[in-house]
Amino acid sequence: MDHTFCPGAKQLRQPRPEILECPSCGAEVEIWSDEIKATCSNCKKTIFREGNMSCLDWCKYGKECVGNDIYERYMKNKAVSVKHQLLKRLEEYFGKDRKRIDHAKDVLHFAEELAKEEEADWHIVIPASILHDVGIKVAEEKYGSSAGHYQEQEGPPVARSILLKLGLNKEDIEEICAIIGCHHSPGRLDTLNFKVLYDADSLVNIRDVLDRKSGNRLRELIEETFLTRTAKELAEKLYLKEFTVKNREKAV
Repeated sequence: MDHTFCPGAKQLRQPRPEILECPSCGAEVEIWSDEIKATCSNCKKTIFREGNMSCLDWCKYGKECVGNDIYERYMKNKAVSVKHQLLKRLEEYFGKDRKRIDHAKDVLHFAEELAKEEEADWHIVIPASILHDVGIKVAEEKYGSSAGHYQEQEGPPVARSILLKLGLNKEDIEEICAIIGCHHSPGRLDTLNFKVLYDADSLVNIRDVLDRKSGNRLRELIEETFLTRTAKELAEKLYLKEFTVKNREKAV
């Protein structure tokens, strides 16, 4: 990366070092203004920058400036940083509601696996998976219901407020909120990032119907429900096998 000239600026620019406090041991850690994470020299823990954006988040010349490999690595590191921060805010938001928190973490687990295999955008899919159900809390307070259409209606404003505080760029926030705003409605948004989030959520939710379906009907349900090849294969591996084992146990 050439630090002497930025094509997005009319003058020379030079990244500058900043000092952060390690949350694990309290030691001072140097991090450069164009970095998202650094390693503490004292305790060896990785720490992430919170809130502040790098120029790579907003400058249209970002990828041209640093090259595709460095840019993609930065965006993946950014997603990891945002993931840690969002999980913390999710627990603060839902408080003692472990059901909602645990569900989001389960969806996140599948979203990470699907995003890797399907080559979706981590910096979109990861925040969407963590925040996809934040509308439930407002829906239950306003309407006494957690119905999907209420979640879709109330989720985006809550998610947008949280994401803005983390310093994500506007385009990414709008895409994440668009996914949250139709995460129960396949067909309204036909993007790979949406399909990965929808399938990750479905991989968790399909557990509830395992005992109520026959083997053939479960296979049909998997084919009808999932939008990506990876999710269909994973669902068959996880749930058809589990269904078969359960039925064998009942027969004994």
